Amino acid sequence: MNSGLQGNNRFRPARMIKSFGYAFSGIAGAVRKEGNIQIHISISIIVVILSIATSISRMEWLFVLMAIGGMLSLELVNTAIERTVDLVTKDFHPLAKQAKDIAAGAVLIYAVLSVLIGLIIFIPKVMKWFI
Repeated sequence: MNSGLQGNNRFRPARMIKSFGYAFSGIAGAVRKEGNIQIHISISIIVVILSIATSISRMEWLFVLMAIGGMLSLELVNTAIERTVDLVTKDFHPLAKQAKDIAAGAVLIYAVLSVLIGLIIFIPKVMKWFI
């Protein structure tokens, strides 16, 4: 019986550290080269500052952090899909376009959801500043 901790699947700290290195390298490369990720990070910083300024609750922090983390993660996945499609073909192909468009659609849906979460949390708090 193979428990998953034997043979080639055995836990190896050096291998895990390398995996983290690859992940951080991918994130850093995307942040340097992808305008959309830079925009999401900029907005995320503003949202965190607004969250601190309005003293949001723990539950609200959970929603804000899930919106930020989910948005950044999904944008990275979208970027990976775009890169993979570009690697496979430089020519126009309807399926390549469809793959890119679907991935972009997923990002759009999550972005709209994130904005709605932000509006629900922050509108009442910001309105208190003006009332």
